[in-house]
Amino acid sequence: MDARIASDARSIPDKRRSALVMTRAQAGGEMLIAAPARWDEACFAVPAVRAMMASGVGVGVLCAAGQRDFWETLGNLAVIAFPPQAKPRALAGELAGKWQAALLWEPGLAADTCVRAKIPRRLGPDEKSSRKFLTHPVSLAAAGHPPEHRVRHYLAVMTSLGLETGRSEFFTAVNLGVPRQARSLLLCPDSDFGRSHEWALEHWVELAKALLAAGLSVSIGGLAAGDRLGEKLLAGLGGGLAYLDVAPLGGILPLLAAPAVVVAADGSLPHVAAHVGTACVTLFGPNDPAWKRPLGKGHAAVHRHVECAPCFLPKCPLDARCQRELTVERVLAAVRERLG
Repeated sequence: MDARIASDARSIPDKRRSALVMTRAQAGGEMLIAAPARWDEACFAVPAVRAMMASGVGVGVLCAAGQRDFWETLGNLAVIAFPPQAKPRALAGELAGKWQAALLWEPGLAADTCVRAKIPRRLGPDEKSSRKFLTHPVSLAAAGHPPEHRVRHYLAVMTSLGLETGRSEFFTAVNLGVPRQARSLLLCPDSDFGRSHEWALEHWVELAKALLAAGLSVSIGGLAAGDRLGEKLLAGLGGGLAYLDVAPLGGILPLLAAPAVVVAADGSLPHVAAHVGTACVTLFGPNDPAWKRPLGKGHAAVHRHVECAPCFLPKCPLDARCQRELTVERVLAAVRERLG
């Protein structure tokens, strides 16, 4: 991966020292949207946020500092970022009187802040965990069977508000202007969802060796936590390949936009890579790809269906058969298809 791109990504200024970071000097408007805390949920909320923006109201997003660069990719959006260990009372004082309404997807610090800021209209899905934060709960229809993709949860709120949600541009990946590196792949074996979401290390080594033997450029991404499979994969290949620490995700968006294909364990990373337009091959285990696959048509969700899946558990109580029985050949086939 191009070292210049890596340098650009790492040079993003650290603004977390301030109590509240705003992309406009006096952020304010009609609708403040509290961003979901999880990265996959944030990505699923993007089409709904775009639908709200297209309606013509002044929209802002309240998010953790680590998501600031992600939300800024949407453009024409007031992004209000709060630092780690932020206190709702202090944040509320800076928001008070600036927003007419708030959209709260889930309980948490952002929802508490909007209540304390006395934003008069607070809308959100009518769910037991969130009702105490809402003045106007929005009733949603029960999910269909087979399960609907999670993006429908967010779009349903917009539909209930009378907004159009079906425009194709709401689902388009953002373009960061980073040149795509043909025949380059980023392999990310670590998952922040739990060990049961990770493919076996020996499979990753076999996959990487096959890709290298085919003359492809391979980089390794990893998390400096958990089992550190990325570091182990790099060691298993004898070193010598580019290695990328993929946390925090918000600071490496240009790096995720550079490779032709990202091959990753089911976790936050493939969703963010899909957001910046990179084709993803996501290896699913206990999760349901029909419900939580990355957004976009150019991706592949590879999984081995077993009788106990989907269980959604972060730790397998059995023998991890959904991961153990997923073959290297199936993943290779998906990669070749993405490479054309």
